[in-house]
Amino acid sequence: MSIPKIETITLGTRGSELALFQARHVAWVLQSNHVEVSVKIKTITTSGDKILDSPLAKIGDKGLFVKEIENELISGGIDIAVHSCKDLPTEMPVGLVLSAFSRREDPRDAFIGAGSGHRQLSDIREGGKVGTSSLRRRSQLKALRPDLEIVDIRGNVDTRIRKIGELGLDGTILAAAGIRRLERESEVSFFFTAEQMIPAVGQGVIAVEAREDDPQVRSLLTCFNDGDSAVAVTAERALMRELEGGCQVPIGANAVVYENTLVLNAYLGSLDGADSVRDQIKGPADKAEELGVELAQRMYKAGGDRILAAVRAAE
Repeated sequence: MSIPKIETITLGTRGSELALFQARHVAWVLQSNHVEVSVKIKTITTSGDKILDSPLAKIGDKGLFVKEIENELISGGIDIAVHSCKDLPTEMPVGLVLSAFSRREDPRDAFIGAGSGHRQLSDIREGGKVGTSSLRRRSQLKALRPDLEIVDIRGNVDTRIRKIGELGLDGTILAAAGIRRLERESEVSFFFTAEQMIPAVGQGVIAVEAREDDPQVRSLLTCFNDGDSAVAVTAERALMRELEGGCQVPIGANAVVYENTLVLNAYLGSLDGADSVRDQIKGPADKAEELGVELAQRMYKAGGDRILAAVRAAE
C-alpha cells in the first residue's frame, strides 16, 4: 500500500510578532521547496505568554513557552512546532524531536537605551537601572557593572522597550536576532560582544520540532536545516543538559563552527555575578555532543559546583 502524499502541514507557534515572523519564514521556505504542500499557521498561547507579572525564574522553567505547543504536536493538532531555540528545555518530551535548525542570526545581546547617549556599557550612569528578566544577562551584567540595578521586566519586544520609559529605566537588553528580524536595529544603542555577554543556548536559531514517528514531515524539513547551526546547538544544549541549567541558573553558551572545527565558549555565574566560571573548548565538529559535555564537566570542577549549589539554595 502506497503512503499518501502530504498535502497540508499545520505549523504551531506562539502569537507574538517575532514568533509569527519566524513561523512565516519557516512556512515560506517549506512552500518554496515543496510547492505541492500547503502550510497553515496556528497560533497557540503558552503559559509564559499568560503570566507576565512574575520573573521567569520564580514561575517555572523554559517549558513555559513551549509546553502547550508541544501538547498540540503530540495530540496531532499541528504537524510541526516552530520555536526560538533558546526557549527550549534540554529534555525533549517522549515522541518529539528537533528536526531542523535555521541558519543562525546574530547571536549577540543588544542594549536599547533611554536616550542617544549610550554608545557603550560605560555610558550607562553610575547606579543606573537596566531591565531584564534573564538571570544569564543579570549575572554577566553585574559582573561587568556591579553598580547597576537590575529591574525584572518581561513581555514581547514592544512591551520591554515601552517599559524603559514607563519604569524610568536607563535601558533594557534584548536578543539582537529578534531586533534584526523585526527590522528595529535603529533603536539599538550598542551590541555586547559575544565575549562580554555570552549568549543564551540556541540564541539566534529557529528550531523546528516534529513527531518522531512522522518521517514524511521530517523529510520535508531537511530543506530548512542548516548543518552548522545543528552542530553548534548540539554542543550548547549538551553543555546545558550536563549542568542541569535552565531559567533558574545563569548559563550562557555559544558555539561557532569553522569548517570542521567547533569552538564552544561558555559562562556559569552566580546571581549577583560576583562568582563565575568562563571556559572554552575546541575540537572536531562531529564530536559536538562530547565537547559540550566535556566543557560542562570541566567548568563544574573549576568552581561550577559551588556556584550551582549557591544558586539552587537561593531558589
